[in-house]
Amino acid sequence: MAGILVYTLHNDEGKFNNNSLGALSEASKLAAELGTEASALVVGDVADDAAASLGAYGVKTVYRAKDVPEGLAQPIVDAMAKVMTDNEISYALFGGGLLGFEIGAGLTARLNAGVTMEVTAVKVQDGKLVAERPVLQDSAIVDVGYVSEPGIIIGRLNAFDLNETGGTATVEDVAVELSEFSSKAKMVTRGEQRGEDVNIEDADVLVGGGRGLGKAENFELAEQLAESMGGAVAATRAVVDAGWYPYAAQIGQTGKTVAPKVYLALGISGAIQHKVGMQNSEAIVAINKDQNAPIFEFCDLGVVGDLHKIVPKLTEAIKAKKAG
Repeated sequence: MAGILVYTLHNDEGKFNNNSLGALSEASKLAAELGTEASALVVGDVADDAAASLGAYGVKTVYRAKDVPEGLAQPIVDAMAKVMTDNEISYALFGGGLLGFEIGAGLTARLNAGVTMEVTAVKVQDGKLVAERPVLQDSAIVDVGYVSEPGIIIGRLNAFDLNETGGTATVEDVAVELSEFSSKAKMVTRGEQRGEDVNIEDADVLVGGGRGLGKAENFELAEQLAESMGGAVAATRAVVDAGWYPYAAQIGQTGKTVAPKVYLALGISGAIQHKVGMQNSEAIVAINKDQNAPIFEFCDLGVVGDLHKIVPKLTEAIKAKKAG
């Protein structure tokens, strides 16, 4: 059976992660093309109906490892390795994110598998999966195949579209014997610092703030603009490193990858490290007083000017438009 297994992350309230659901949708589509099945793995305390509901994204079977804690990579590697080995599953697909990268890397080592990270698309070619990933600072795309099984595919955040097709899945409980080293760590608490209350990866509108804001207090300009548009606030690595805004909001090579409908960049130069995290936005609007800022080379609308004067007026205009 050349199936595809997807690790499906959930939070403490039992809500499944959108990136994982996108990966389920992608796996289901690819499995149909391969003439096989896609399945999901969930860990921890997941109710029967919640696990079965993943069938709405095309998976036939949901493997549930109740005694494996959510949020710790090595126990989940144990669970995935067992499910893939016992059921002769050929591929594991991850929707991205830090935990997905960590689990995927551990699973690769455990199964002596091939791995491709930062994948933006997957296709079926000659009866096998081929991953597509950007290289050379995203200036080119290469195809990556697998010379043997299993193959591990780790997508970029938001790389796979979520698609509900309806239906329910069969839930199969799996008993996992944890490796000794997998029990060395324990989860103390799950959560992040200020800024995690809004998930920037799911936001349709993002207002990104950079060094051009001048100081931490000026992020209030970005917050007010984002609030007026029903969006969220993001930040560059430079301002996060400076302590102006929490890491949970960081976009870029060492942060999160986003693809909102609208991305407004305030005082952001647009260096390649930031660009790779937001270049898939549907519309990019940049406000910067430096007319030579790199972001003007790839934004859809660029405004050269003082953001401290422009942003308050833009916020007022949006509020007035909504009020009218």
